[in-house]
Amino acid sequence: MENNTLQWQDETDAIIQELLDDGSDPDAIYTIEHHFASRDFQALEKAAVNCFKAGFDVTDAEEIELDDGAKVMSFDVIIEMALEGEQIKLDIEKLAALVANESVFYDGWGTYFEGDEDFDDDESFEDDD
Repeated sequence: MENNTLQWQDETDAIIQELLDDGSDPDAIYTIEHHFASRDFQALEKAAVNCFKAGFDVTDAEEIELDDGAKVMSFDVIIEMALEGEQIKLDIEKLAALVANESVFYDGWGTYFEGDEDFDDDESFEDDD
């Protein structure tokens, strides 16, 4: 998981810059969704409980289908906060440590555009890698 979270550490600033370049409100409170996935439901459940016990808001696990047709279980950790790159990076590190002993994949984070009503409310900003 270490290398994967390092990738997201590097991409955090790019995601934030893309939002701001598109006109998202820099002063808004954003819903940040940190994504986790695993083929092993028990491992995913343990990881979710670890995050919950640490005080994070955790969504229910759900099954998702990947581009190749494979199915995995996933959950999100939801944090309402300002769009602050350094805090998001700290949260990535903290969350990675909470799930480090489980067979769980950190699949990055995303959020939604905040601002102008002309923008599609359902459009989210995440890296598709």
